[in-house]
Amino acid sequence: MPSISDEPIHQRLSDLFRGKISSGDWKEGKPLPSEAELCTRHGVSRGTVRQALASLRSEGMVTGGRGKPPVVARPVPSQSFATFMSFSEWAHSLGREPGQRTVEIARRPAGEDLAGRMGLRPGEPVIQVLRLRSLDGKPTMVERSNFIAEVGNALFGFDTDSGSIFGYLTSRGVDLTRGRHVIDAVGADATDAELLGVGPGSALLREHRLTYAADGRILECSDDRYLPHLANFVIENTRASRAALVRVPLVA
Repeated sequence: MPSISDEPIHQRLSDLFRGKISSGDWKEGKPLPSEAELCTRHGVSRGTVRQALASLRSEGMVTGGRGKPPVVARPVPSQSFATFMSFSEWAHSLGREPGQRTVEIARRPAGEDLAGRMGLRPGEPVIQVLRLRSLDGKPTMVERSNFIAEVGNALFGFDTDSGSIFGYLTSRGVDLTRGRHVIDAVGADATDAELLGVGPGSALLREHRLTYAADGRILECSDDRYLPHLANFVIENTRASRAALVRVPLVA
C-alpha cells in the first residue's frame, strides 16, 4: 500500500485543507486564505493549490471561483459507503439529534414487484412502515421500509416514534448482518412533497436497501428519500485498495 508520502502533493494538501475545515480552523462562510498566501505558506505552486481547492469544491466543502474568492461552504452531513448505519446511528455519529414521526405501519400482502425483490411469493405478508426522519428537528428523509412478517411483527409492540427500528430489532436478536445499497435520484411524489415540504417532482436522493441475515435471507427492503442539500453519501478508494462500488446502468 502506498505511503502518505507517495500521494500527489495536491492530494496531501487537500487532506490538510479538509482538516482545517473539519476542525473549524477555517470557519463556515468565511473566505479561505488567498492562493498566493497558501502557496507561500506550504511552499507549493499555484497550480497545486488550485488542484487541492478543486477537490474541495467537487465535494461541496468550498464554494466560489471564476473571480470570486473561495469560501467554506455550509457542511452537508455525509454517510460513508464503508460503514452504512441506521439513520439514528449516522445522526448520532455526526453529533446531531435524529427524529422520527410514524405516518403508517401496516401488514399487507406483498405485490409482485416487492415480492420479487425480497424473494417472497406474491401475496405473502410484509410489514410496511412509512416514517418521516429528521435531523435536529428538520425534515430530512422519507423512510419506506418493508420487513418480512417474521421480523416486522415485532414492530407492533414497539413505539416507532421513539427511535431506531434497526436498533430495536437488533436488541431483540434479529440478525441484520449485511446490506446492499443502490443510490439514485428520483422526483418527489405527492407523499414525499407533503412530508418534506417541497414541490412535487423536486429532486431527491434515493437509497434502495436490501438487508440480509447471515444465512442470506432478505429481511428488509427499503426506499429512503433524502433532501439532497441535507445529506449525501461518500465513498473513498485508492488504486491499492478499491472499494466495492458497482456502477449499475439505468434501464429505460
